[in-house]
Amino acid sequence: MAITLYGIPNCDTVKKARAWLAGQGVDYAFHDFKKGGVPADRLDCWMAAVGADKLLNRQGTTWRKLDPAAQAAAHHTAGARALMLEQASVIRRPVVEWPDGTVTVGFDPAGWSLRAGI
Repeated sequence: MAITLYGIPNCDTVKKARAWLAGQGVDYAFHDFKKGGVPADRLDCWMAAVGADKLLNRQGTTWRKLDPAAQAAAHHTAGARALMLEQASVIRRPVVEWPDGTVTVGFDPAGWSLRAGI
């Protein structure tokens, strides 16, 4: 299994993460949420691995623009899942699947160095 990075290409954190991986000479596949959507089966795996609370970005613009009912529904796992499938921008980025099967959320150069064997 190769490294797969999921996110939105114009997200600053995703840009930093991609630049870092390229700068380290690390091969990876990029899945663009805007073009390819959020793969439901992968989302289920991420939620099992890190939890819906870690995946759901409650600090971003997309979250703040949601009506209170949508925000309230996202406090339950099923509601959070439905929201993330519908609006990929509420997913904290990047989500990375590593060759050992682990999943990380966010950009952490020090932690990534260890995972990528650098």
